Amino acid sequence: MAGAVGWDLVCDSNKLKEMAQSIFMAGILIGGLVLGDLSDRFGRKPILTCSYLLLAASGSGAAFSPTLPIYTVFRFLCGCGISGITLSTTILSVEWVSTRMRAIKSISLGYFYTSGQFILPGLAYAIPQWRWLQLTVSIPFFAFFLLSWWLPESVRWMILSGRSSKALKTFRQVAAFNGKKEEGEALSLEEIKLNLQKEITLAKAKHSIADLFRTPTLRRVTSCLSLAWFSTGFAYYSLAMGVEEFGVNLYVLQLIFGGVDVPAKFITMVSISYLGRHTTEAVVLLLAGGCILSLIFVPSDLLTLRTALAVFGKGCLSSSFSCLFLYTSELYPTVIRQTGMGINNLWTRVGSMTAPLVKITGELKPFLPNVIFGTIALLGGSAALFLPETLNRPLPETVEDLENWSLQAKEPKQEPEAENASQRIPLQPCELDLGPN
Repeated sequence: MAGAVGWDLVCDSNKLKEMAQSIFMAGILIGGLVLGDLSDRFGRKPILTCSYLLLAASGSGAAFSPTLPIYTVFRFLCGCGISGITLSTTILSVEWVSTRMRAIKSISLGYFYTSGQFILPGLAYAIPQWRWLQLTVSIPFFAFFLLSWWLPESVRWMILSGRSSKALKTFRQVAAFNGKKEEGEALSLEEIKLNLQKEITLAKAKHSIADLFRTPTLRRVTSCLSLAWFSTGFAYYSLAMGVEEFGVNLYVLQLIFGGVDVPAKFITMVSISYLGRHTTEAVVLLLAGGCILSLIFVPSDLLTLRTALAVFGKGCLSSSFSCLFLYTSELYPTVIRQTGMGINNLWTRVGSMTAPLVKITGELKPFLPNVIFGTIALLGGSAALFLPETLNRPLPETVEDLENWSLQAKEPKQEPEAENASQRIPLQPCELDLGPN
């Protein structure tokens, strides 16, 4: 954590750096819980806009922090802002992008994260003073805050929240922007409500976190996914925070860590499309755990081998994140999908928040952190083996659908046309033929 350098956190005070990083992760955790609920109440766009402003202001404040406690407060708020941006962006993209494009969209969004990993080392090299670096990466979010006012709100959310007239107006604006003005003008409120009839009915039912454990299949899915999410966040941040241990130039290693994501995400997209989500998730987590445990037995003077293992492990964990976002949304029924995503996102934040604290155990035994990180990753991969496959399977709408779907998992697969029809979710711009020509 570059900011800690300004307060001479060395020797016994060095562990405060790990504590400050955990507080940042706690901000991401709390932000996901609070802003997720507010997003359902007040809409995706307002929360996204406020999150941009929060991140811009708190990031800039961190750059001028006179003491470590004040710095950690601003970092906590930065974590909240990042969580709000990630959550709102994901929900908006899912609710505006057609069903058949969601897998590609999910991987494509990940490449923007990868691009950031390429840019940051260059900025850090050009701006070695951490305060100016912190300010430099925070200022652009003021521009994003202003630009977010032009984003359209989720039409699906507006319909389910009783703002039907505004939803129709937004639909027509999007249609005109995509060169489909006549089709947009032909839309009627009755047609939209008819397409969303099932969604509206499901939205009226009250569901809670307890529904995630109501049936045997849901209990198995929730338990295994929770462990997979926790182990991925836990092990991922162990490697991300330990880059200085490999003896390679910090800037170069960050570029390598970002570069491995490019082939990793592409391989993941191919693997989940042909081998399936179940196999992909289990394999990448088991490989990641094996790489982390292997570091225990590699001498510290073999820097190239240690770096290669860390980079490969990091690529596997990036693949795990990409797979889990799609896999989780496909496993949970529509009526509790957002609840399931929220709970599993909670577990990965708990994992990332715990990782810096586990690093402190290295003061007792240097190999101990890698033993813990690697073992947890292996447990997560093993848990993924008990999850059902979702490749070419229809999305469940209700809890009962999931139970029936699970019982039929071993039966011959449906024809692709029939499956696509059953997966069709209304209220997608291109499915209403409002996409660009």
